Amino acid sequence: MLESLRAGREIERLIMVDDLELGSQLREIIILAEDAGIRVDAVSRRDLEGQSQTKKHQGVIAVVPDPRYHNPEDFISAANRKGETPLIVMLDGVQDPHNLGAIARTVDAAGAHGLIIPERRAVGITPGAVRASAGALEHVKVARVVNLNRTIENLRQAGVSVVGLDADGDIDYTQADLTGPVVIVVGSEGKGLSRLVRENCDQIASIPMTGKLSSLNASVSAGIVLYEAFRQRREKASAR
Repeated sequence: MLESLRAGREIERLIMVDDLELGSQLREIIILAEDAGIRVDAVSRRDLEGQSQTKKHQGVIAVVPDPRYHNPEDFISAANRKGETPLIVMLDGVQDPHNLGAIARTVDAAGAHGLIIPERRAVGITPGAVRASAGALEHVKVARVVNLNRTIENLRQAGVSVVGLDADGDIDYTQADLTGPVVIVVGSEGKGLSRLVRENCDQIASIPMTGKLSSLNASVSAGIVLYEAFRQRREKASAR
């Protein structure tokens, strides 16, 4: 919630337990809410429990409009305005809100320009995902699209290459050129990349493993490859 207020996200009102002891973070929340003209309602703990979508509310919740989604093309425009090369992440059927939140956190940290998720059979921006992102979903632009394959084609026409992550990849992830405009596609927790999405990728990259398990968690895989992109881009910039 604090990140939501700091990011200037639209909040309709705050609901707070009336006898709540105010620590430093809660004081900042109230100050930022008052500065933004957001109403703060004091209620009993029982009333707050009845209105909360999560049990981890710490005595205060925010009433917000539905999540604001963007168009994938917005990510390219945002990168161009900054004079940066587009770096986008696409999730192919990730269903765990904790994975979505963790990936969004790494997207923000690595300086990527947006996150694409499908409308169906995948998690959206839920309270659990926002909490797992540690506030990153208040800063990361998210596009929710009807058809991933059509989106891939549109991105490719805009000059973006497509690198899918899969345990049976054609190349090691460090061999993929991630310095140009690129979308990194991460598969679902159980099935990985869907067949059509895999076929539409320009390259399939894998992360080498020597242990007993055959694959990594989706958020871990995304984090490894995002920071490989970060490393490659920083080295390219330093060599200029």
